[in-house]
Amino acid sequence: MKNEKIEKLIPFLLAIAVIAADQLSKAFIVSRWPGDGVFISDVFGNDFLWIIHVRNKAIAFSIGRGLPDSARAILFIALPIAVLAGLVWYYFVSDEFIGLQRWAIAGIVGGGIGNLIDRVLRSDGVVDFISVNFYGMLGFSRWPTFNIADSSVVVCGILLFASVLFSPGRRIDETTD
Repeated sequence: MKNEKIEKLIPFLLAIAVIAADQLSKAFIVSRWPGDGVFISDVFGNDFLWIIHVRNKAIAFSIGRGLPDSARAILFIALPIAVLAGLVWYYFVSDEFIGLQRWAIAGIVGGGIGNLIDRVLRSDGVVDFISVNFYGMLGFSRWPTFNIADSSVVVCGILLFASVLFSPGRRIDETTD
């Protein structure tokens, strides 16, 4: 029993690592380039990867930017806290998750907490700084600027979805009525 609890806790080392990497990278960007919209570097010199300091008071793709502050607080702070708390609760009470899914959930939680820290402690918004050329796909010249927390949520979300979709689970026995 105690061993199972430890096994469930170990993936949260990833959550801690994501939060630390996210907050340290954001602190570095803010300390070196304090202004919003400051272009920092074309990393490879080929227009693919830029480091640019921008702030986002909304969520992905600046959705909700025009909402009043009180609505943003509910939608972008209270709701994510409730969702993350529910996810963590279900993670610990359920035995349904395989190893990869546990790590993916921990990565999602770490990324979610990383951005929540910004939403609560940075009045000027979440620090985003990674910009990649998207070559016109989906109508984007550049993908919307993001950060390490965003990356963790997206990559781990894709891994979780794929593992649920393709993991061997209960199969419907077609021979029964």
